[in-house]
Amino acid sequence: MRGVVRRGGRDVRRPTDGAGIRQWAAAGLLAAAGVLYNDWLLQWWVPTGLDWRDSYVSEAFAVGRPHRMVFNVVELATAAIVLAAAGLAAAAPGRRGWSAAGWGAVAAFGVCSVADVALPMRCAPSQEAGCPVDNVAHTLTSGLVHLFIFASIAAFILAARSATGSGSRAGRWAVWLLPVSMATAIASAGPYVGYPGGQGITQRLHLVTVGVWLCLLAADLPNSPAQPADRSSCSGTANA
Repeated sequence: MRGVVRRGGRDVRRPTDGAGIRQWAAAGLLAAAGVLYNDWLLQWWVPTGLDWRDSYVSEAFAVGRPHRMVFNVVELATAAIVLAAAGLAAAAPGRRGWSAAGWGAVAAFGVCSVADVALPMRCAPSQEAGCPVDNVAHTLTSGLVHLFIFASIAAFILAARSATGSGSRAGRWAVWLLPVSMATAIASAGPYVGYPGGQGITQRLHLVTVGVWLCLLAADLPNSPAQPADRSSCSGTANA
């Protein structure tokens, strides 16, 4: 049957026509988001006055910082792209189980990223004396961003191990990516426990892992099966 392949000991139908176009569109959006999410690279060209080794990326769009609107626009555009991609991917026929949960977590990650920009740091703690690092609202939204990106990676790991997610190559790579992403995120929390210094390096490494994850999802989407094929229809049209 045209569009049916054998995966994991069962027949699965790849997305075709409109569904296939939507999956390719979602893949392109995710790849773009993976690059844009690392907008900290702009600090090499945009004079923020921040030392990338000891400053959080969020300090670039803290209240009163020069060029904060540049980073706000990039952050909001990235979140919108992630939300659009997650919506397109989740709408694929037969999307369910851990795979559906994973795309839900990706969408929640996008929503929390918007909140992260809407509730910025009040000042830049690495530059301004007396500026507290623990801005409650921003710390909460950043924590939720971390939570949902980790939840999405974990969900696709489980999807890759389940019957409904046997085609997820991103989920298989995620087994190695998740501990690295979590370790770099935790290592960037030094200032919150009284050990500042170097948090900019570890946070940026964490952001790279998130970008890699979005690109892995993008690479996986066009070839991922959308739903199990009907065996009776396969047997009746095997030579179609």
